[in-house]
Amino acid sequence: MRRAQRAEELSYESVYVTHIAARDSITLLTAYAARTERVRLGTGVIPIYSRAPANMAQSFATLDEFSGGRTVAGLGVSHKPVVEGWYGQSIDKPLAEIRQYVEIMRAIFRGEDPPLGEKFRTGFRFMGYEPLRSDIPIYLAGLSPGMLRLAGEIADGVILWLCNPNYIRDVVVPTVAEGRAKAGRELDGFDIVAAVPSAVGDDPAPAVEQLRSELVTYFHLPYYRAMIERSGFDPDEGATDEFIRLLAAVGSPDEATASVLRYRDCGATSPCVGGISGTDFDVTLEALAKSLD
Repeated sequence: MRRAQRAEELSYESVYVTHIAARDSITLLTAYAARTERVRLGTGVIPIYSRAPANMAQSFATLDEFSGGRTVAGLGVSHKPVVEGWYGQSIDKPLAEIRQYVEIMRAIFRGEDPPLGEKFRTGFRFMGYEPLRSDIPIYLAGLSPGMLRLAGEIADGVILWLCNPNYIRDVVVPTVAEGRAKAGRELDGFDIVAAVPSAVGDDPAPAVEQLRSELVTYFHLPYYRAMIERSGFDPDEGATDEFIRLLAAVGSPDEATASVLRYRDCGATSPCVGGISGTDFDVTLEALAKSLD
């Protein structure tokens, strides 16, 4: 909570939290909302199978009201081990299912009858309550061209993880633009949020090795393996020095800043700095805020 407040003081625009196996992300953002006034508060991301769409809409509408209209609903499909092992659900048709899910949430926010999807069915409508905003932004996690295209078509933004600047320039931006065109919209106004593992310090080696170890799991998940291959790397080789150099913002303030700016120059409208375990993230936030000002 203190760090979220400090990020706002340092003029960061948004604060995102993950939803893995620790604290509940929407509850956590509500706590952040109580300590901040300006920053946008988003999930980056919450699996759609962890809540029914009616529950998800209720939670985000409540957070949005409490925060004064600062919520970003970041949603994702997640992966088979998580969806089946943690939530007892199944991923059958990921693109169709997340499309249905978003359609239902948007209808609930607007006070309309939700459409009946093939997998998700609900007759939920708010009673005696009207959300603060009927157009709460919905962002989708995207890696593959299919999901990136869908995000451009039906969402307000996309949230990326392990997508280096080159991949954003060569795959993400043009594919999202295809989806926007399908919906009759321009790319302008669509938010591309790219997670940037960051650590400012005199010796980058410990941060690099820590990040390399943290990425091992992702290199064994099918969605990430396919994206890594499209990025021109061999996932069986793990996180090579070149892969980490492109992905992370590690080193002196100038070196880390240059890495973040590469994301922006390649089309990421919201490069999102995140900490690396074992490093001082407060120092990193302070240093990058000064360098990027």
